[in-house]
Amino acid sequence: MSNPCQNPINLSPTRLLHSEWSDMLHPKDVASICNASHHDPFSVLGPHGAAAKRRSVRCFLPGAAKVTVLDARGAPLGVLTLQHVDGFFEGMVNLGQSDPYTLHVNWASGLEDTLDDPYRFPLVLGEMDVWLLGEGTHLRPFEVLGAQASSMLGVDGVRFAVWAPNASRVSVVGDFNLWDGRRHPMRLRRECGVWELFLPGVQVGARYKYEVRTQNGSVLPQRADPYALQSELRPATASVVGQLPASQPASVQRKEANALDAPVSIYEVHLGSWRRVAEDGNRWLDWDELASTLVPYAQDMGFTHIELMPVSEHPFDGSWGYQPIGLYAPTSRFGDAAGFGRLVARCHAANIGLILDWVPAHFPSDAHGLANFDGTQLYEYADPREGFHNDWNTLIYNLGRTEVRNFLVGNALYWLERYGVDGLRVDAVASMLYRDYSRKAGEWIPNVFGGRENLEAIDFLKRMNEVVGVERPQAITLAEESTAYPAVSRPTYAGGLGFHYKWNMGWMHDTLAYMARDPIYRKHHQGEVTFSLVYAFNENFVLPISHDEVVHGKGSLLTKMPGDRWQQLANVRVFLGYMFGHPGKKLLFMGCEFAQEREWNHDQSLDWHLLEQPAHAGVQRLVRDLNLIYRATPALYQQDFVPEGFEWIDHDDSLHSVLSFVRRGKDSTRFMVVVCNFTPNVWHDYRLGVPQAGNYRQVLNTDAGCYGGSDVAISTTDTLLATDQSWHGKPHSVVLTMPPLATVFLEWTA
Repeated sequence: MSNPCQNPINLSPTRLLHSEWSDMLHPKDVASICNASHHDPFSVLGPHGAAAKRRSVRCFLPGAAKVTVLDARGAPLGVLTLQHVDGFFEGMVNLGQSDPYTLHVNWASGLEDTLDDPYRFPLVLGEMDVWLLGEGTHLRPFEVLGAQASSMLGVDGVRFAVWAPNASRVSVVGDFNLWDGRRHPMRLRRECGVWELFLPGVQVGARYKYEVRTQNGSVLPQRADPYALQSELRPATASVVGQLPASQPASVQRKEANALDAPVSIYEVHLGSWRRVAEDGNRWLDWDELASTLVPYAQDMGFTHIELMPVSEHPFDGSWGYQPIGLYAPTSRFGDAAGFGRLVARCHAANIGLILDWVPAHFPSDAHGLANFDGTQLYEYADPREGFHNDWNTLIYNLGRTEVRNFLVGNALYWLERYGVDGLRVDAVASMLYRDYSRKAGEWIPNVFGGRENLEAIDFLKRMNEVVGVERPQAITLAEESTAYPAVSRPTYAGGLGFHYKWNMGWMHDTLAYMARDPIYRKHHQGEVTFSLVYAFNENFVLPISHDEVVHGKGSLLTKMPGDRWQQLANVRVFLGYMFGHPGKKLLFMGCEFAQEREWNHDQSLDWHLLEQPAHAGVQRLVRDLNLIYRATPALYQQDFVPEGFEWIDHDDSLHSVLSFVRRGKDSTRFMVVVCNFTPNVWHDYRLGVPQAGNYRQVLNTDAGCYGGSDVAISTTDTLLATDQSWHGKPHSVVLTMPPLATVFLEWTA
């Protein structure tokens, strides 16, 4: 063998202590292990040799003074020789091809330890997993990538696997190895670009990251695991070895509760500001506290679903979760991942569905995240005209890569299947659909056909919805999509994107614009509050009053309304009544249910003390009653998405700013009449056309005294008798007193 000092790597003779290397081992390989630059550590470390009972065992243990190989019974097989002062040991021992062994280490510090050698264990990924990952069709990549607590060859530990195909070396670093990237370099499975390693002895709860060396030799900031099941609380950024939740069984009950013909009233919540513990440093509630307070509250209020703003791990509170880094990890702000599972279970025990806000459109550029993950633009587009969001200073997923699509589709299925959540509200769909979204001319790249549509994103959304539909048919997906893109909530086989529901952003903006006007001017803008019915049945719409409408200077729902405080509250009440009568599922952001006055602030609790005031308590009672009546009346929800479920009585009474319409369920003989007066005037002897003779019972009047209203009665009794006088194109009519700034629900009772 040549003198190691003449080796191309120019090692100092003082660093190479021995020259009696085994047959296939070169000093360059040893040096590469010692300086963490070797691309294939398994070719150097671990047991080697073809002899039946004689093997060379090699290990790299910086800080070790002596290493002894022990057999399965703990008997010594031989002492390894220090071959490099940094801690590379090698020695020949009597060991069969598959014989287990451990390493007894005497550390220079005086401590002793017995370790399993990670480099004696076989491949982590199976052949089928490798194939599916490479193909981008692995439905459940979270079962094989990331950190998986498991056993190999009867030894407990953790399987680590991370996709980084362009790296020259990847190491697992963590509490268990002093965060030293030299100690546990991983093996590359070239077929799929995944680095893998089984680390015996590592346990659930251990903190870890990946250290990545690029092709040019630079070492990147340590990366959090894209598939981490748990993470540290910010500002710390390490991943935490978690336990993969068990698959939740399918539920017929949940499928029925999420159906298109079911009542769906959603309470949108930001967990960090719904309620805080002021007497304990204004801290957040933990998962279990939320389960014992939020769930009963939503149940008492009559909501059918809770929608949580993003709970995936995110580094910056001010992003509200919309800039996630740990897509597979429930945020540690409220406790461990198991606590989130208990919250889901508590929701279902209360017959409440749980929907998660999900963000596949973009991700932040934090150094520990996905950006430039292996020294290349792996998850994001390389060209900033495709890969950078100017609005949010975030990066855009490269949905043209099969592995990236697989990462996201797998994540959708993970939350639905492993935690059993009822649905995903997909954020910023419009930004995904169009390449020129929020970009000026010259700042975007057309698709292959020269158009503005993002074909890769469209294919991804279809794929995601198809996988959810097949694998988790009880679940729903909801699109936040603000454009006129067609068939968002239509099946993919019919040319749609495959979502179950679409947020009706047009209804939200038009209606709030109308409500913000002084009632004296509303008669000139009747179309703002009726236009939504022109397109109401083109999609399966959710009517949202979301967090975006009560922040960033837009004011609360209450302060959007004109007039004095009484009129503001009355406007809130008539609006809510109109919302619950209008076709479409309902969504109300937290605080709106009791007319929060202050604009939403993510850093502090809702103003629950307002409920001490009768006017605010009255609005809360109204929302509760609206939910109860809505859920008890099939006419208000069964046919939300077909014209048969809606019928105008009069949309053109702009003089009085009155709207009136009929809602019908599948039993067409049962129906509800809804009348809205958007002025503070009382309209006496108001004649209203109705479709059928008989009695019409007042079910709810938003002007009732118990809601904080003026308590103007529609008549001397709560029941109106229809006459044969035709009106509004209907064969019959009733006469009522129309309360000010009020919505009235009238149920036909025969």
